[in-house]
Amino acid sequence: MYSPKVGDRLESLDTPSMIVDLDLMEANIKKLMDRLLPAGINIRPHLKTTKSAILAKRLAAAGAKGGCVAKLSEAEVIAAAGFDDLLITCEIIGPVKVRRLVELYKKHPKIRIVVDSTVGATAINDALVKEGVQDPISVLIDLDVGLHRTGVAAGEPALALAEHVGQLKQLKLIGVQGYEGHLQHLHDRADRERQCLASMRTLTETAEALRQAGHDIRVVTTGGTGTAEFCVTVPGVTEVQPGSFIFMDTDYRNAVGTFYWNSLTVLSTVLSDQGARDGVRYATIDSGLKSLTTDSGLAECKDPRYTYGVLGDEHGSLSWKDNGTVPELSVGDRVEMIPSHIDPTINLFDVYYAHRNGVIEEIWPVDSRGKVQ
Repeated sequence: MYSPKVGDRLESLDTPSMIVDLDLMEANIKKLMDRLLPAGINIRPHLKTTKSAILAKRLAAAGAKGGCVAKLSEAEVIAAAGFDDLLITCEIIGPVKVRRLVELYKKHPKIRIVVDSTVGATAINDALVKEGVQDPISVLIDLDVGLHRTGVAAGEPALALAEHVGQLKQLKLIGVQGYEGHLQHLHDRADRERQCLASMRTLTETAEALRQAGHDIRVVTTGGTGTAEFCVTVPGVTEVQPGSFIFMDTDYRNAVGTFYWNSLTVLSTVLSDQGARDGVRYATIDSGLKSLTTDSGLAECKDPRYTYGVLGDEHGSLSWKDNGTVPELSVGDRVEMIPSHIDPTINLFDVYYAHRNGVIEEIWPVDSRGKVQ
């Protein structure tokens, strides 16, 4: 029975398999902590990237404080796996989800949530009251700082929502969240910094306005891999939420450069030699749409001499100039593919195989794979 284990070499793995170079991943963690921790800001990594309680604990051991998840179902799984200092960064709306939140909070009172409407806030409060939960849940106002995805508008709308939350018995307002996701992949670094600082002004000025109105705003959380270095320089920001830095992908690399390494690849096998057409050689590999996502463009081969193309759910192509300057790929050869968008790619796999110098040291489950509710 196929059952890879610690101590095996990568050659023993079937493909496609998701593999992590531990030396590169550990270097990424150290680089981020060395860059951001001296600012005195809390780092609460976004676990929608790793989907792993093991990696959440590893990041905490390196200096992070808690973690973020996008969805309630992610929080359920990560908390059950032993890591429950979590902020759920998406709004929790609808009676089914609210009931699930109440059950989760009764077991894991460290859970924090965000709200951006009186409807959502009231429903959560009423459900907590109905269940007789004694301690109020910690809540952050989700503020729109330019992404226009979720979040209440700055100014009077934010103040009005804070006043409403402040009147609800089972909600405890502790802060504000503002995610400038529209800026994460801007290629012009100066423009990314300029727009980020403008978003931070909106966020921190709103936080101060809420304080002036009598609200105890202690947490101001924001930022991602592409902007965290700018966010931590802004007075009033208390916490940042980078996630992709640990593994990276081609989209982030193209935007922010090579400060962090591409530590995660998808190990693949050449299935078929498709010969040459118009001076270009083609080979087919076993990684298609079910192994490598395309929403942020195509994946890349770790060896840049080969160009990737999609051939369907289970197949991809690698092509190269047929002029004798590039080594030919033969049936059975192994290649490593760098994902273009790391988060949804990880969501396609059950496990990580973490290796050092080609020897598997650890095998991690993707705990919250498929948890989109």
